[in-house]
Amino acid sequence: MTTLPATRRPDLKTSLPGPRSTELMARDAAKLSTSYVRPYAFVPDHGNGVWLTDVDGNTMLDFFAGIAVSTVGYNHPHIVKAITEQAGKFMHVCLSDYPQEPTTLLAERLLKHVEKPGEPWRAFFGNSGAEAVEAAVKLARHHTGRSHIISTLGSFHGRTYGALTLTGSKTKYKRGFGPMLPAVTHIPYPNPFRPPFNSTPEHCGDAVLDHLKMLFQTVIPADEVAAFIIEPMQGEGGYIVPPMGFLKKLRHLCDQNGILLIFDEVQSGMGRTGRMFSFQQFEEYGGVQPDIITLAKGMASGMPISAMLAKESVMTWPKGSHGSTFGGNPVSAAAALATLDLLEGVVKHPGCGESLMDNAAKVGAFMLTELKTMQAEFAFLGDVRGKGMFIGLEFVDAYGQPDGRLRDQLSQEMFNAGLLNLDCGESVIRVSPPLILTLEEAKTGLEIMRSVFERRV
Repeated sequence: MTTLPATRRPDLKTSLPGPRSTELMARDAAKLSTSYVRPYAFVPDHGNGVWLTDVDGNTMLDFFAGIAVSTVGYNHPHIVKAITEQAGKFMHVCLSDYPQEPTTLLAERLLKHVEKPGEPWRAFFGNSGAEAVEAAVKLARHHTGRSHIISTLGSFHGRTYGALTLTGSKTKYKRGFGPMLPAVTHIPYPNPFRPPFNSTPEHCGDAVLDHLKMLFQTVIPADEVAAFIIEPMQGEGGYIVPPMGFLKKLRHLCDQNGILLIFDEVQSGMGRTGRMFSFQQFEEYGGVQPDIITLAKGMASGMPISAMLAKESVMTWPKGSHGSTFGGNPVSAAAALATLDLLEGVVKHPGCGESLMDNAAKVGAFMLTELKTMQAEFAFLGDVRGKGMFIGLEFVDAYGQPDGRLRDQLSQEMFNAGLLNLDCGESVIRVSPPLILTLEEAKTGLEIMRSVFERRV
């Protein structure tokens, strides 16, 4: 008879924060920028797999992966090896000036996930999601000769000026920093749980597109719009999945008016939903291909790198018109290649099936089912939605309205019980663990959530 190992659980050796964490947090508060949020009293020291240990020896289960960045968890030997080997060769020779094998290989491997016969794509590498978005906007304006950009409410595209202008999630990001980039308009995101324009969950996408058509007739000349940028599954706005058919209809409307379609996959891409990119989840309902894709976060499992992918027919800017000193750093590119090995199943992670994309789909589906069961039991859990390991839990009051205060209280209680998590939207907790999360580890996190919820009944 095979004896299964005991399920690992969080191990809290001190109250939170412990004495060493308290000291470091005080030093941090005295010297670092006042803009940092610091939502939880946690100072990490080291990690292994999906577990993070702080400087006081408290080990926590990670359900947010550094905002969907730590794709393969912490201290993964395949990633560490790739970084070490590349660092032993060279760590920087500016990609804008010299081609480098790691970035060439990375471009080839990323593009194979979007290229179709007769439709080649190209890649530009940067350092962050905001930089990828800035590049996308510049390219769209240059290629079309148009100026206007349309974005959505609830969106998050970054904090540099162009990306910040496109962001539509929280006013605190913009307060005191104006004026923003000109010629940008925001329209509602089609949220089936809170349908805009008094529509229904099934038809909220049509209502949003009707609103956009009305704007084209009354406010924004469609032939002056360069691009529509949208998260195929919205991240910071609340981990929202749009209704089926919406992206296809949006693609058609853009084509009718010569508008480029940009998919921001910074948070939802790189296998998190069970497909390489979240927009590919909609293929069986009438697939849609964007003109430009932005990537970052989970690309290199914690190393800084981003990519702006575009159809070759769209990437028409000339040499020298855009660049980056550190973009596509070879060490980060090596980490991204190693991450792709695990996502694609070239390298298998023990206990995670054929690939980490498969694991994200399988374990994510299990978590979604279990969380929907909790939704039926706890009235304050208003909605559970998502795909793969991209799941949002929306908390509501007795009248069904967003309850951000309750969300914050529950989130803190989960943290106190050893579960690292993070909020998003008005009243949502995101569930975005490393993609190496096993079924047993998922069950441990869900048990913590359930125990927290039960204390509220």
